[in-house]
Amino acid sequence: MSLNRQRRNWGCRVRETYELGIHAIALENRMLRISVLPGKGTDLVEFNYKPVDLDFVWIAPGGIRNPAVTHSTSPDPLATFLDSYPGGWQEVFPNAGAPAIHAGARFGQHGEVFALPWDVEIVEDGEDAVAIRCTVRGQKTPCTIVKTLRLTGDAPVLEIRESVTNESPVTIEAMWGHHITFGKPFLAPGHRIVLPEQVIARPHRDAVGPTGRRVASDDAFAWPHGTGADGKPLDVSTIPGPGTASDLFYLSGFPDPTAWYEIVDPENDVGMRVEWDAETMPFLWYWQEFGATTGYPWYGRTYTVGLEPSSSYPTNGLPDAVANGSALVLGPGETRHFWLSASVLDR
Repeated sequence: MSLNRQRRNWGCRVRETYELGIHAIALENRMLRISVLPGKGTDLVEFNYKPVDLDFVWIAPGGIRNPAVTHSTSPDPLATFLDSYPGGWQEVFPNAGAPAIHAGARFGQHGEVFALPWDVEIVEDGEDAVAIRCTVRGQKTPCTIVKTLRLTGDAPVLEIRESVTNESPVTIEAMWGHHITFGKPFLAPGHRIVLPEQVIARPHRDAVGPTGRRVASDDAFAWPHGTGADGKPLDVSTIPGPGTASDLFYLSGFPDPTAWYEIVDPENDVGMRVEWDAETMPFLWYWQEFGATTGYPWYGRTYTVGLEPSSSYPTNGLPDAVANGSALVLGPGETRHFWLSASVLDR
């Protein structure tokens, strides 16, 4: 934490603080306030559109918890993620989804970098632009991730540029993604998810919730024209009401090197557009949890969707991604780059 940096209360600005003992940073301009926890995986726990005080990210029922203080009362490979999961937006690497074993390493839910403290440096601090650079080195994989987050001027846009480097002399296989979730006060029934034409949705092989699934089967379909569990046509681009069955789709077939989606409140024409490098992350996971899971960890308290760019699928973990050929492959000493932008739509 910088103790002698001159503080500014106007224009673009950076604030360093601690949230329940976790090193935290807020990036602001006139339009946005972005709160990040470098002390816990660079979790992004606020994406606030300041003109209307609208936060887009979902905050989990337990809120922000410091895993160094509130240890899981019964740790297991799921609990390492879930028991200190604040909601919001996580970096996922080198495993995505369920706990898994690969190359002799045992990974918990969504890998390891979400749980590690990252080094952070303020690399730009001016009235017209601010940026931080965050760096982490894996414990179970010989990989380093460097990520820069930037705001400029009065633009309602967060820009992310990052790289992952294999620092070993052997080939490394991994899953890399961004676990982006949306919730209150933004998300509500009737909101729409807009995607490019040609996108294909492939439901997860099995139901992910206790009450069955939204769609009739795991057969792939052209977005957004699914078949509901009742056998009737189902437009899966519309956010349904509370209590709807949980589900998980893997979306692919983005026609251009720049993939994108929009999630929009059609009543107020406010929403978010996310664009990203589809060459590095060609998949988009669509996680749906509307309160139907009445046991651990949600107990019916969750109304959220995740729209999560990823290098790979499925949620079964890294061995399955290796088997289906979607795993990210990093040769000895290789560096892969990635970019993403998230912008507020206010029409």
